[in-house]
Amino acid sequence: MNIDLKEYITEKRAKIDQFIIEYFQPFIIPQVLHDSVLYSLTAGGKRIRPLLCIASYEACNGKEDIIPYAVAIEFIHTYSLIHDDLPAMDNDDLRRGKPTNHKVFGEGIAILAGDGLLTEAFRILSNPLYAKIKADTLLRVIYEISMAAGLRGMVAGQAYDLISEGREPNREIVEFIHLHKTAAMIRASVKTGALLAEASEDKINRLESYGEAIGLAFQIVDDILDIESTTEVMGKPQGSDIQKGKMTYPRVYGIEKSRQKAKELIDKALERLSIFDEKAEPLRQIAFYIFKRTS
Repeated sequence: MNIDLKEYITEKRAKIDQFIIEYFQPFIIPQVLHDSVLYSLTAGGKRIRPLLCIASYEACNGKEDIIPYAVAIEFIHTYSLIHDDLPAMDNDDLRRGKPTNHKVFGEGIAILAGDGLLTEAFRILSNPLYAKIKADTLLRVIYEISMAAGLRGMVAGQAYDLISEGREPNREIVEFIHLHKTAAMIRASVKTGALLAEASEDKINRLESYGEAIGLAFQIVDDILDIESTTEVMGKPQGSDIQKGKMTYPRVYGIEKSRQKAKELIDKALERLSIFDEKAEPLRQIAFYIFKRTS
């Protein structure tokens, strides 16, 4: 089955964006906090993580509307971007072509907006009323996402990313950073879809492996784009990784070997989908998209 990935993404993104707007129609008080949260949530993100969650759920024959649970993952991702841009972290001025949250609302409100989004995500994930999902399934989902987002996942990767700035290139460190800071949440997004669909353990394991492979490939491509793309295309400062002495795949392996590594990871991801039927076609197309993306 051939699908139009652009059409698929447009349809799902519209539903994701609609849920976000409706969710925050009851104003958060104070209004500046409300505005800060929505500023980053509606800044034009790709929605890759919730899209992967939904596509994985559909690949496992899920029938419910799981948009709320997918959006919860986007909340966590957006919180991480707000905090990552702060002066104490990467000190970035641009995100998605717009001034970063703290540049508009100040550091204090930006920190609180991130804190609020992280906590609100688990408020959504723990609510069984959004879909006919068993409580024990939601509990397993919460466990997987908290593992990926916390001290054993994304936060650990971010910490190593900070402390390794300016150090000599190291293969083990760059792999740790990329597997934890980026791939962990992408892997959890895919696995969450399979868990919500109550897929078999074999399918869950395969999708988890797929998610980790495309997650690592996503960050490798990001590292390459930081060198080869432009600020206008990426929506964030080009060359910032080099300026900060970040531990990246091109620093360790060079650009061509990094590109080859990304291709191998995409091939591995596609192989893990070999037992799935045409319902997994969006996952296959997203893997190609991740490798070929320009921003």
